[in-house]
Amino acid sequence: MTTARKTILVTGATGTLGRPLCARLAAAGHEVRELSRSSPTHPVDLRRGTGLDAALAGADTVVHCASSPRGGDEEAARRLIAAARRAGVRHLVQISIVGVDRVPLPYYRAKLAVERLVEESGIGWTVLRATQFHDLVLKVLAAAARVPLVMPVPAGVPDQPVDVGEVADRLAELAEGEPAGRVPDLGGPEAVPFADLARAYLAATGRRRRVLPVRLPGRTFRAFAAGGHLTSAGATLATRPFSARLRP
Repeated sequence: MTTARKTILVTGATGTLGRPLCARLAAAGHEVRELSRSSPTHPVDLRRGTGLDAALAGADTVVHCASSPRGGDEEAARRLIAAARRAGVRHLVQISIVGVDRVPLPYYRAKLAVERLVEESGIGWTVLRATQFHDLVLKVLAAAARVPLVMPVPAGVPDQPVDVGEVADRLAELAEGEPAGRVPDLGGPEAVPFADLARAYLAATGRRRRVLPVRLPGRTFRAFAAGGHLTSAGATLATRPFSARLRP
């Protein structure tokens, strides 16, 4: 069955997830409005709200991918939601993170707050939570490998990295559909101890380091060690393992 053509606005269009998502939506025949501060067609500053009304005019669906660990996500979401209401947007799709309700990390708390704003927006909504992208895990491992001789990793912490392309596929599917509320979480195909991810990274990059598990204090570390950021029963599992990301 052919999906009806829609006008879909994507925030964070130049980001790790936004780029493949926009490509998939465009390939499916939708009009895609790629929002970012540097966009030549739809320049928008979400924190200030500038450019939102013009960008949202006539849009059917908004997929909100823009986010920053440096803060400001809640204010940006408020401005986006208010503008979406004014424009008569029918469907607001939010990407979030598995464990935002279980891990007391400030960034996760902000993501959970954004979920609640979306749910209470008065607009038809869909929220998808995903585990950490391969790219993020790769950046963490690359930073840890800069230490001479040893590679420190969090002790006893598993991770479940997911391929961003598979997240983009699922998000595109949700954007094409009707509002679905909170849908099943999406995670990588397996949970792997971080020490094993580090060893795989070292082998793939030809580096010699001794992997050094480090136990950290605090509630956030305990929540990660307990698997608060991993998928639970009923989640959807992707197929591409982290090892595939390491292959040239």
